[in-house]
Amino acid sequence: MDDLVLSLVRGAVTSPFKRPGHAGTTPPAGRAVVPPGRIAPGPLAAYSRICGFAESGPLPLTYPHVLGFPAAMRLMTARGFPLPVLGLVHTWIEITGHRALHPTDQLELTVYAAELNPHRRGTEVTMVTEARISGELAWESRSGYLSRHAPGTTDAPSRPPAAPPELPAVTEWRLPADLGRRYGAASGDRNPIHLHPVTARLFGFPRHIAHGMWTVARSLAEAGGAAGEPGRIRTVRADFKAPVLLPSTVTYATDGTAFEVRGGSRVHLTGGVTREG
Repeated sequence: MDDLVLSLVRGAVTSPFKRPGHAGTTPPAGRAVVPPGRIAPGPLAAYSRICGFAESGPLPLTYPHVLGFPAAMRLMTARGFPLPVLGLVHTWIEITGHRALHPTDQLELTVYAAELNPHRRGTEVTMVTEARISGELAWESRSGYLSRHAPGTTDAPSRPPAAPPELPAVTEWRLPADLGRRYGAASGDRNPIHLHPVTARLFGFPRHIAHGMWTVARSLAEAGGAAGEPGRIRTVRADFKAPVLLPSTVTYATDGTAFEVRGGSRVHLTGGVTREG
């Protein structure tokens, strides 16, 4: 049984005993460190294929997040982590590539919880992943994960923000029913909500859903997103708005900086990038 599956099993056991409404605002102090090691070419090639990246050249900007995700799951399913991992919703991610990364780089990864904040729908934790090469920070990501429950104080705005203008459509993606299983095999993220309609219905979804991180990665691949190369994407911020049910057809739209993924009138993902050079 691999590391992520073990974490999911541990999360299923510990989640019922956690009370997110009493989590407070102090994040857990533990850190997970993954020592430098070679990036396995087989999983990287499979990930690049399923997300639409080139199978040669710089490392995809999103891939260090995949490498650090097992460590993040170990932290989030530990007994001392205040939020139950079952039902935790990935709400946003910010990634910065400080330099070009390549498949031959040996990355030391550090993962920790940076913030624990009240949210209008519950409690949100910010998880940080950092990648270093010879001690130098080369890449980092920050992700928000929401535990939904009856909140105490709320940060809800007095009125909803105005909807931004619709971005011009660029292409359509036809997402097959087995996309979650294929991405799960490539990334290691085999959360049951992504694998099959039956397991997804156990968590309240009518069908299984696409991985949010696949949607971000596919958007960056469409935009030309290798990590840190001149003219390529250096930073990305993405916000997950609504799940993408499988199978489905969605539209990728962009003005060159801002982007979104939508299905009909429903927006699933919004984001924006900056480029080097």
